Amino acid sequence: MSSAVDYFVQEKIWFDKPRYDDAERHFYERINSTSHPAQELGANTILQDIARARENIQKSLAGSAANGAGDQGELITRIKSLELENNSLNQVVEDLRLALSKLECRVAVLEKSPSPAAAPVSAAPCTNGTSVQQQKTSPPVEDEDDDDDDMDLFGSDEEEDAEAERLKELRLKEYAEKKAKKPTLIAKSSILLDVKPWDDETDMAKLEECVRSVVADGLLWGQSKLVPVGYGIRKLQIQCVVEDDKVGTDLLEEEITKFEDFVQSVDVAAFNKI
Repeated sequence: MSSAVDYFVQEKIWFDKPRYDDAERHFYERINSTSHPAQELGANTILQDIARARENIQKSLAGSAANGAGDQGELITRIKSLELENNSLNQVVEDLRLALSKLECRVAVLEKSPSPAAAPVSAAPCTNGTSVQQQKTSPPVEDEDDDDDDMDLFGSDEEEDAEAERLKELRLKEYAEKKAKKPTLIAKSSILLDVKPWDDETDMAKLEECVRSVVADGLLWGQSKLVPVGYGIRKLQIQCVVEDDKVGTDLLEEEITKFEDFVQSVDVAAFNKI
């Protein structure tokens, strides 16, 4: 009996395998039963996210369409306001053009009228900026065959033309006399000359006397001074006022350089209009 027990002890036989199989089966069944609700829950979550995304997309499309409609309405409103403003500006321009046309008509009538003493001339309404002057007509007569009135009419026109010509000549003469009496403005300039001697032994007093001896109509000599140049040499700096139409710098240089014994050169240091 003991040997049989020892034999079974030494044999490696799994007597509890059915129990373990049942336990394994229950384990997997439990796992499978709990995994299905989790999968269903995940699927529901995904479907909810998809539905929410679709709703957001639809809202975005609806909002963009509304914004587009609003922008289009605002654009139409602005276009209408610009059209109204353009129409008002066109009306203003037309009014200004009409006023300018009337003014041109009045100016043309005033220019064509010979003199204040002549009979007034009435102007007809103007069209497109041009004036139409009404001709003076004789008073209505009962007899259509009266030629004497026509002759008198032409005679009066000739008298008016002669009177207008006489007044025109008189006004031109008065204007010429008034212009002749008006003093004319004389253009003058202030010139500063640098007169250089040959060397330091040149008599500067004699040099200045020679320069001032230059006389011309429209020339007035002013102050002078000696300015050191170098090596003991000094130059004469003298100022003068000249009339531009009578005396120029070329004339002054030509006249002063004639004194060859004293003058080496003449330069214009400053030139200012008065």
